[in-house]
Amino acid sequence: MSATQQPPHLERALSNRHIQLIAIGGAIGTGLFMGSGKTISVAGPSVIFVYMIIGFMLYFVMRAMGELLLSNLEYKNFGDFAGDILGPWAAFFTGWTYWFCWVVTGIADVVAIAHYVSFWWPDLPLWIPAVACILLLLALNLPTVRAFGETEFWFALIKIIAIIALIVVGLVMIVTSFETEGSRAGFSNLWAHGGMFPTGFMGFVAGFQIAVFAFVGIELVGTTAAEAKDPEVTLPRAINSIPIRVLLFYVGSLIVLMAVRPWTTYSADESPFVGMFALAGLVGAAGVVNFVVLTSATSSANSGIYSTSRMVYGLAQEGDAPKSFARLSSRKVPRNALLFSCMFLLAGVALLYAEGSVAEAFTMVTTISALCFMFVWSIIMVSYIVYRRRRPQLHAASKFKMPGGTFMPYVVLAFFGFVIWALTTQPDTLTALALTPLWFLALGIGYLVLRRNPQHAAIRALHEAKVRQEHQDKETTPAEPVRAP
Repeated sequence: MSATQQPPHLERALSNRHIQLIAIGGAIGTGLFMGSGKTISVAGPSVIFVYMIIGFMLYFVMRAMGELLLSNLEYKNFGDFAGDILGPWAAFFTGWTYWFCWVVTGIADVVAIAHYVSFWWPDLPLWIPAVACILLLLALNLPTVRAFGETEFWFALIKIIAIIALIVVGLVMIVTSFETEGSRAGFSNLWAHGGMFPTGFMGFVAGFQIAVFAFVGIELVGTTAAEAKDPEVTLPRAINSIPIRVLLFYVGSLIVLMAVRPWTTYSADESPFVGMFALAGLVGAAGVVNFVVLTSATSSANSGIYSTSRMVYGLAQEGDAPKSFARLSSRKVPRNALLFSCMFLLAGVALLYAEGSVAEAFTMVTTISALCFMFVWSIIMVSYIVYRRRRPQLHAASKFKMPGGTFMPYVVLAFFGFVIWALTTQPDTLTALALTPLWFLALGIGYLVLRRNPQHAAIRALHEAKVRQEHQDKETTPAEPVRAP
């Protein structure tokens, strides 16, 4: 096929600047601004170790994802390599589960955005900002992928500035021994109120179930692989900076928060960021932080719309979604897939008028979302294990090898098992854990129907032939010398 006859494909329009900020924006979730009050109240200062451990584990997920994406630049996202390595079933389950993750998160974001806007206009009907938000996201994503990258760049920048401002203000208060409610700011507050583990081991465990949601979206940079200008440079750079981001944005901000005020003064119902800026005497502290969390939630929903549209586009190309979703607009944007995902966000408008506690609903939604994200992260690790075993020559040639690749995938998978156990220790998260399998049951039924399609049968046969060929090639290729992982 000549160049003029080739089907349209996604445009590589995201620069290094966009990729780096998309990666940072993905790593700093809304959960840090809104959920950190709850994690501090249940785990105390041990929450510092909770975020460090989760960040450490997810760094290896990202390194595995990076090596796999760069092993074949035809991969558009992690759904592609899951299907190529594990089989068509993995592409189907990974792609649709990732779509579901972000749709659920996006619905929660739309609900949150409507409530944040009511801070300034309490008499405004909630459905107006919710619908306006969905239309805005559509308008930001329809023109070009560069428009998305530029928007996400500024959204991420606002989050970064807010966290750095909090750390600087907090450090000034610590240095000047600021006093509030009979306590003095100082790093001794981290261990002076019951030690580093004041709520015991189970309190420490409870911190994981909330903190995991703060990291959802960390893999978002993996969905930009097909639209990054220079993926072999930008992806490794973005992934390698994850430890620094976790230490600065999560650990740094939490240490400062609990050093300025004892952890016992924080509650699950307030954002610690509002309290910090209010203590510092910042005029309109609540309004400033409300603006930051509003942009953070909009950023999350924006990322969700982008990533779900690309995932559905990839699924449609493989026959796992209607073919109409594989069409690109004249500006190389998967418009139909974008409209499809936006349509589901309208469910958030209906939720605004649902009965019951918003906090309970948010916990339910975030737990289901976190569980589905963990499924996707697990698929990435399992894909890496199989890739190492079946394609040793590609691993040997890789310039971006995952460190500890022989054993860390198993450590990370065991950690995910531990987090699932942690979710069983609290009644609200246990309910969500019990409901999540319904999604996979629905997917399983969908896949059984899809298997009857002759086109899908041909894709499966092609994959099986490829696996057989790889096994034969491995048997006939001389063994590679043992190298450091």
